[in-house]
Amino acid sequence: MRDKPKLDLGLTAYDELFKDDKEIREGRLPKIYDIPIELIDEFPDHPFKVRMDEDMDQLVESVKERGLITPITLRPKEDGRYEIVSGHRRKKACEIAGLSVVKADVREMSRDEAIILMVESNLQRSTILPSEKAFSYKMRLEALKRMPGRPSKNSCPVGTNFGERSNQQVADEVGDSARQVARYIRLTELIPDLLDLVDENQIALRPAVELSYLTKDEQRMVYEQILDCDCTPSHAQAIRMRKFSEEGKLSDAVIESIMQEEKPNQKEKIHIPLGQLRKYIPESVSYDDTRDYIMQALEFYQKYRTKAPNQNLNQPGKAR
Repeated sequence: MRDKPKLDLGLTAYDELFKDDKEIREGRLPKIYDIPIELIDEFPDHPFKVRMDEDMDQLVESVKERGLITPITLRPKEDGRYEIVSGHRRKKACEIAGLSVVKADVREMSRDEAIILMVESNLQRSTILPSEKAFSYKMRLEALKRMPGRPSKNSCPVGTNFGERSNQQVADEVGDSARQVARYIRLTELIPDLLDLVDENQIALRPAVELSYLTKDEQRMVYEQILDCDCTPSHAQAIRMRKFSEEGKLSDAVIESIMQEEKPNQKEKIHIPLGQLRKYIPESVSYDDTRDYIMQALEFYQKYRTKAPNQNLNQPGKAR
């Protein structure tokens, strides 16, 4: 087993009393180590996704050309391994770039201190999904409650009623209102399929919060109706579903009746069976990528139409 680097715990040493200001400042700079990637573990229940997108491609290229500019932050484990606190994307980029070691700032910290730092560092991302906010806010709130001097967990359970002071503290730290923090945390009660629709902007935050109060079986019925009717519930409809659920009267038939009501933003819709579209779509395009493929085809069509304004492309069979 490799020896762990000797850690600087930030304590004032005897000889530091006799250093000048410059020596003290230099001595308190983070100690950066080269840590083998194979010894680094993911943060347990890490709520932020590592997306393989254009930003990741650029980060990988940067690592290949200049190395890792900003070290990741690690927490030592008792088994001699390390746990990522901040830098999951950077560690993944180093793996893709073929690096065997990664530069890291290794710090001794408690589990709750690590959670708070993990959430704080990841909230600096330019794009954060609702599900990522939901689970990170919940983890941070629970960590704060376990800190010395905080109310006990049982005195303010996460799920339905949140301690206003705890919510406000999280709100002050993350930049959302206390009410918004509570709303996001409610999303952790959604089944994964519904939460995915929230991340995809198909269900807005407030109706999603109302749906989170339904039982898991009721949420599953709502999801099936969303697929069948190709629409999502409005805030008013979600409130009615929650009321029926609280009265023990929410059935599949009731959900279907509510979902089939016409909403102003859904009066004009075009339904094309997937079977009719598949003959125009390569087999290599998966079902999940079908929508993006169709949108790209339409964009290409629009560009072609702009370049050839004299051709009548509005009627079938006219385009060549």
